[in-house]
Amino acid sequence: MDTATDEQRFTRLYRQHYAAVAAYVRRRISPDQVVDVVSEVFLVAWRRFETMPGNAELPWLYGVARLTLSSTYRSDERRLSLVQALAAQPRQTVGDHADSVVESAALAAALDSLSETDQEALRLTVWEGLSATQAAKALECSVASFHVRLHRARKRLRLNLEAASADVSSRFSVLHRDAAVRNGSRGDA
Repeated sequence: MDTATDEQRFTRLYRQHYAAVAAYVRRRISPDQVVDVVSEVFLVAWRRFETMPGNAELPWLYGVARLTLSSTYRSDERRLSLVQALAAQPRQTVGDHADSVVESAALAAALDSLSETDQEALRLTVWEGLSATQAAKALECSVASFHVRLHRARKRLRLNLEAASADVSSRFSVLHRDAAVRNGSRGDA
């Protein structure tokens, strides 16, 4: 593969067909998304430049644009659904969130203190929502091995969380007490 020649050929392709692809996309999507979609089309064209049919470049680019637009439509629909779901949620007043901050800090500290293997087992099941079978496949181990890893990771997390909760609570108590002392001493001055 001659990189300089490929770059020249791609540059020619880009200059020759950019306007047509942009017009194709512009007729099908909102104006603020045209540049992103056209950029994605030519990125795909660059990645697949060697397999692009030489005698049907523009139709091939239209096909890539159609698929890219479909992906963009799906993303927009998901985003709109999420916005609608969030808008439908009842408004709640937020009270003092100090306890949740302490709990979050304790959880983060407990998770950070685990080995990378334990963290990944927990992340795959809790954050990514994978089943044990899927997580085992991701970690390239048997399902039985994954169950053991997950059980041990949960046990270690629970123990670390108890220790971290006590530590974080004591640090927040000291900060709270110090703030109260500073605020009290300002009022006396």
